[in-house]
Amino acid sequence: MANTASNSVQYDKPIWYFILCWMLLNAIQAYTLELHADEAYYWMFAQKLDWGYFYHPPMVALFIKIGDALIPNELGLRLLTVLSNSLAIYLLWLILKRYQVSPKWFMLLVSGILIFHVYGFTSTPDAPLFFFAVLFYYCYQKYLDQDSWLTAFAIGIIVACLLYSKYHGVLLVGFTLLSNLKLFNRKTFYLAILTGLAVYTPHILWQMHRGFPAINYQLFERSSAFGYDVSISITYVVGQLLLGGAFISWFLFYKGLGTKVTDVFTRALIFNAIGTFGFFLLNTLKVNVQPHYTLIAFIPLLCLALISFARQNFNGKWFYRLAIANIVLILLLRISLIGGFPYIKKVEALKSYFGFHEWAGLVHQKAGNAFIVMDEGFQNPSKYSYYTRSLKGFAYDSRYYGRTMFDIWPMEDSLQHQRIYFLVKNNMPGITTDSIKCNAGTWYGGWVGDARTYQKIAINTKETLIKAKPGQKFEFDLTITNPYPFAVNFTNAGYKHPVTLEACFFVHVTPISVQPADSMFNNIALPKGASKHYRMAVTAPMQKGTFDLFFSLRTEPFAGSKNSRIINFTVE
Repeated sequence: MANTASNSVQYDKPIWYFILCWMLLNAIQAYTLELHADEAYYWMFAQKLDWGYFYHPPMVALFIKIGDALIPNELGLRLLTVLSNSLAIYLLWLILKRYQVSPKWFMLLVSGILIFHVYGFTSTPDAPLFFFAVLFYYCYQKYLDQDSWLTAFAIGIIVACLLYSKYHGVLLVGFTLLSNLKLFNRKTFYLAILTGLAVYTPHILWQMHRGFPAINYQLFERSSAFGYDVSISITYVVGQLLLGGAFISWFLFYKGLGTKVTDVFTRALIFNAIGTFGFFLLNTLKVNVQPHYTLIAFIPLLCLALISFARQNFNGKWFYRLAIANIVLILLLRISLIGGFPYIKKVEALKSYFGFHEWAGLVHQKAGNAFIVMDEGFQNPSKYSYYTRSLKGFAYDSRYYGRTMFDIWPMEDSLQHQRIYFLVKNNMPGITTDSIKCNAGTWYGGWVGDARTYQKIAINTKETLIKAKPGQKFEFDLTITNPYPFAVNFTNAGYKHPVTLEACFFVHVTPISVQPADSMFNNIALPKGASKHYRMAVTAPMQKGTFDLFFSLRTEPFAGSKNSRIINFTVE
C-alpha cells in the first residue's frame, strides 16, 4: 500500500507543477491585459446582481463580483476564472488517471488546445461553464462507480450551476442522459432531478416574470432575413480546428472520435463530443454560430484522445514535435498579448484588449459626471463604466443592433430630459463638436440637451409571418405599451427633439425601406403601465425577397430603437 501511494504521488507530481505554471501564466495574463469588451459587460452584471440577464444566466456575474470585491482590477475580475480553471484541469487529470493516461501527453494536449487557454483567464459565461462541466464529469464518473444519494444530490446542484453558467450546459446533460437511459432505473437519479430543478427555479421565475426574454431573443428577435451560406459552415469547421490547436486538432478529432467505447463513461464522452460538435454544425444551416460555443465539446474530445493514446501505448515522436510546436505558437501569442506588441494590436480580433483604459479617461475629461451614450452596442459603454467606476456608460438600443440588458436595467429612465454626452465613431456635423484620438481609435462626441428616448416602449403586433406582393399595402393594429414608471407622450410640441414611429424593412442590418407613421401617432399619450392601439399603414417593398420588419421609435440624434419583435416578411 505504501509503495502504491508513493507511486501515485510520483505519478501526480509533474501534473502539480504543470497546473502551478498554468495558473501563474493565466494570472499574469489576467493582470496585464485590459478587459475584453464582453468582460466589461459582465462586470456591469456584477454591479446589478440578479437571477438572470436577458439571454445570459447569472453565474459569470457572481464569479466577477467575488473577485472584483477582493481585488478591484483586471486580475480581480478574472480571479475566480483563473482559480476555477486550474482546479478543472486537475479534476480532468483525476478523471483520466484510471485509464492510465500518460502525464506527458496530458500536459502536451491540455496546453495545446487553444480554447482552454482563452478561458483560463477570460471571464465570460464560458469560464464557469468549463469548470462546472468538468466537475459534472468528475461526479458522474463517481456516480457510475457507486449509486450514492449524496453524489446524486451533488450532481443535481452541479447541473443547476451548469445552467446558471450558460444555457449550452443543457447539451451536456441531454447527451449524457441519451448515452445511459438506465439512469432512470436508479431511485437516486430522481433526487438529482428534483435538486437541480429546485436550485434552478429562481432563474426560471426571473425569466417568467420578464416574458422569457431568452426565448424571445432566440425565436423572435434574431434576424430571419438570412439564407443559408456555406461559408458559415466552413468557417465553423475551420474555427474548431484552430480552437483545438492549429497543428494538432486534426489528430485529436481523428483519435478522439474513433475511440472504442468500453464502458458507460466513455460512451458519455463519445455522445457529448459528437453530439455537441454536430449540434452546432447543424445550427450553421440557419444562424451564424460562434466557434467558442463548442467549448464543452473539447473536454470529452481531449479525454477520448488521451484514453486512445493510453490504450495504444501511443508515443509517436512526430506528433510529440508537432505538439511542442503547437504550444510554442500559443505561448508566442500569449506573450505578445502580455507585452502588448504593436503587431498584435493590429489583429482585428484582439484590438479590443488595448487602449480603452486611456480612452475612458479621455472621454471622462469631456463628459465629466454626465451619462455618455453610444449606439454601437453594449461593449464600449460597459468599458467606460468599468474604467471610470461610474456606471455612466449607456448603450442605446439601436435598430442596427440586438437588444441587451441596457433595455431592462432602469438606466434609461435617468437619461430623460438630461444633458448627455453622445459618443460615436463617425463625425456627425451639427451634433459632434469634439474629437478624441487615442490608441483605441478616433471618436467623436457632442452634447445633447433635453435627451428623449423610448427604447423600452413595447410595440406588439399579432403578425409574425407575412407573405405579400411587391408594393402591397397593409394596415397593422399596433399595441403600444408604456413600461416606464412615469407617463410618456409622443407629442413634438414643446420638445427639442421630435419623435417618429417608423416601420423598418431590413435585410440583416441593411435598411431597405423605412416608412414613417402619420401625425396622428404624435397625439398618443400613455400613463405608466398603460397600452393603446394605433393603426399604421405599411407598404411592402417593391423588390422581392425575405425581410425583417419591425417597428422603431426614433428621436434625434439617435438612430432609432427596436421596439417590436421581428416579423418575417416575404415579398413574392
